[in-house]
Amino acid sequence: MNKKEILKLAKGFRGRAKNCIRIARERVEKALQYSYRDRRNKKRDMRSLWIERINAGTRLHGVKYGNFMHGLTKENIQLNRKVLSEISMHEPHSFKALVNISHNAFPGNKKVVPPKKEGLAVLL
Repeated sequence: MNKKEILKLAKGFRGRAKNCIRIARERVEKALQYSYRDRRNKKRDMRSLWIERINAGTRLHGVKYGNFMHGLTKENIQLNRKVLSEISMHEPHSFKALVNISHNAFPGNKKVVPPKKEGLAVLL
């Protein structure tokens, strides 16, 4: 890359990293390494978030996440984790139907006792 491209990429950096070519080149190179790495980490983080949301939704209905997913695969319901997490957040009745289908398909789905509400949650 030439000087012009490097300084364009270094725009917004602090100190001499935005206008000294030698420092800017190092900082831009490191920034590109970070962006490459974090594009992959972003996918990993999103999948973890989806799994947490699905797990929270299934536990409300007394089923564990792994058993829920196993029941769905036995019933040949092919919804990915992204869609399942959206359904669990925005369509609770539809998600309850999926949990029931999964529960009936896999007899290993034992009822998990949901946590008791304490404090102000009892009033709601």
